Amino acid sequence: MDTSQRVEGPRVGVVRERNDGERRVALVPKIVASLTGKGVNVVIESGAGLGALIPDKLYTDAGATVGDPWSADVVVKVAPPSDAEIGKLSTGQTLIGFCAPHNADNKIEVLKSAGVRAFAVEAIPRISRAQVMDALSSQASVAGYKAVLLAASESTRFFPMLTTAAGTVKPANVLILGVGVAGLQALATAKRLGGRPTGYDVRPEVADQVRSVGARWLDLGIDATGEGGYARQLTAEERAQQQQALEDAIKGFDVVITTALVPGRPAPQLVTAAAVEGMKPGSVIVDMAGETGGNCALTEPGKTVVKHGVTIASPLNLPATMPEHASELYAKNVAELIELMLVDGKLAPDFSDQVLADSCVTSRSELKVAPGGKH
Repeated sequence: MDTSQRVEGPRVGVVRERNDGERRVALVPKIVASLTGKGVNVVIESGAGLGALIPDKLYTDAGATVGDPWSADVVVKVAPPSDAEIGKLSTGQTLIGFCAPHNADNKIEVLKSAGVRAFAVEAIPRISRAQVMDALSSQASVAGYKAVLLAASESTRFFPMLTTAAGTVKPANVLILGVGVAGLQALATAKRLGGRPTGYDVRPEVADQVRSVGARWLDLGIDATGEGGYARQLTAEERAQQQQALEDAIKGFDVVITTALVPGRPAPQLVTAAAVEGMKPGSVIVDMAGETGGNCALTEPGKTVVKHGVTIASPLNLPATMPEHASELYAKNVAELIELMLVDGKLAPDFSDQVLADSCVTSRSELKVAPGGKH
């Protein structure tokens, strides 16, 4: 691509992620080519795409240059910035990425003090036209898929029904707790693998979504539908009722995958120690909420352990284990947000736009963040 005739526009810098285990990259070559075609100048930190198996040459072929991304008008990344990374930014720059605004150790005030305008992809509002920018959904879909593959790998049993000369093997019974994006993807993946998936959520209106992917619905008689269709916090009585009903139900499943998150709070406990003890030896639990403590009482975040003969896996950052497609999806989300900020080829975000107003966490006194990673 001839970059000498490129229209002058904002510079977008793509940094190399340095968090342990983070293999994603914020932009991929196909998206770089699209942005450069709109007059955006993209600079890539050398090696930024290597974790996702993308060499620098593919970026330069797409129109990017290799250089210092931290001096760009807009810096894009995946993982929340560290203090050292914020120290590389200057007043007036824009940062786009996950910012963990509800985590106790978030860097929002540090970014504000540095004069950086930060857009948190977690804070993009749940409205129809913002779906193409919804990084929580795109990454949750990757995580839900990979969680089922992990469960199948850890299981001592087949997922599908097999009829052989030696007899018939029954399909695995798989329970998915939490029917957001990750949960629906997990249900669909378990079905494709030949298992018998069942979904549960405290919002009974999602039962039709569960059935739409060929899964069964577990009805425990609890309705915790909250504002905007999200689950509200259960009362103490409802929590006790849910816990007992779930404890009884879980014992009949070969695989349990948990996806329940509450922004800014520890993950709700859905699988008790008694429920684990009641499962058949060889059963598997994949706890996707390990980063906020886990949904299972016996979870050890970031580890795979065996308790009462049951394997309990709590992987952290599952999307990063599928960096190629996770990066492609994330890059599309980021590019759409960047393009929303462009006016006549210049960076001029209009804060009367709900998407930009809600997601700019350094200009808000009160954060509005999409709940729970939509797991």
